[in-house]
Amino acid sequence: MKFTVSEIAQMLDGTIVGDEKITINSAAKIEEGQPGCISFLANSKYEAFIYTTQSSAVIVNKDFAPKKEVAATLIYVENAYTAFTILLEEYQKRLSRIKTGVEQPSFIGENSKLGDDCYRGAFSYIGKNCIIGDDVKIYPHAYLGDNVSIGAGSVIHPGVRIYDNTVIGKCCTIFANTVIGGDGFGFAPQSDGSYKTIPQLGNVIIEDDVSIGSNTTIDCATMGSTIIRQGVKIDNLVQIAHNVEIGKNTVIAAQSGISGSTTVGEQCIIAGQVGVVGHITIANNTKIGAQSGLGKSIKKEGLSLSGSPARDLNEHLRSMALVRRLPEMEERLKDLESKHETSDFQEPVKQP
Repeated sequence: MKFTVSEIAQMLDGTIVGDEKITINSAAKIEEGQPGCISFLANSKYEAFIYTTQSSAVIVNKDFAPKKEVAATLIYVENAYTAFTILLEEYQKRLSRIKTGVEQPSFIGENSKLGDDCYRGAFSYIGKNCIIGDDVKIYPHAYLGDNVSIGAGSVIHPGVRIYDNTVIGKCCTIFANTVIGGDGFGFAPQSDGSYKTIPQLGNVIIEDDVSIGSNTTIDCATMGSTIIRQGVKIDNLVQIAHNVEIGKNTVIAAQSGISGSTTVGEQCIIAGQVGVVGHITIANNTKIGAQSGLGKSIKKEGLSLSGSPARDLNEHLRSMALVRRLPEMEERLKDLESKHETSDFQEPVKQP
């Protein structure tokens, strides 16, 4: 896939300083660039590389002022990092359009409908009464149960399992081996000590522009729906339990787990290996640090939390600072005790 610098600048609403006719055929980190590559500079600590890079073009922020000569053509934009992301997205879209048609063997059930320019990879399975939008890509060994709906432009990577009645919006990406709509963890304890399985009758609804990483599991609701709102980004190896709702544009990093019937607000950031109990509510714009354990609702918006149990970030950092000083404080205490025991201190003589 090739672009000219002029085409890229037009796509990014950028201004060119240099040769606008150069052809770009690849992207690279600024320190590893080669002729024909395009890179970006968004962080000043990498500025030294812009004077030595072999990349043919570099995307930079509007306020960038070179301190010496730059050989590469520069494309000035409002935000270099965002612009480079947009460029990569367009590149990926153009590559995905190459995939069309049906590979055999594959299966599609009765009354299922596919839109235009779809791709069905070998050994893919689509159940009955499914509705697949235009330009959807379903890669080999993917499974779609009955009554599944997928919006236009979504991509289902190899080995994904999507259970019955799941609804997926437009422009979603679901990476390899993710399972959506499996039974939630619902068991009723019995008087004899055994557990009776609670039927899971609900579904999963995933809105537009959601990205779900590899080997993630999103369970169907016991009743109603487990809901992933628009713009949510979920990393690999995340567990989302039955009847959970994740608010718009929330980001969840790898190895986190959210227990059943919890509601996570909009624009939240949940770092890696976070554990969240069930039946709580997390306010909008909450940030939860890595390896935290959240055991109660967060009602105030915009808090940053860390630790297990999770608490205010500044309070947690102060506590950690004290913990690091404990060995020193123990030595000081021992020293004081030793001095006290060996001192010449005597009780005062009582006056008659």
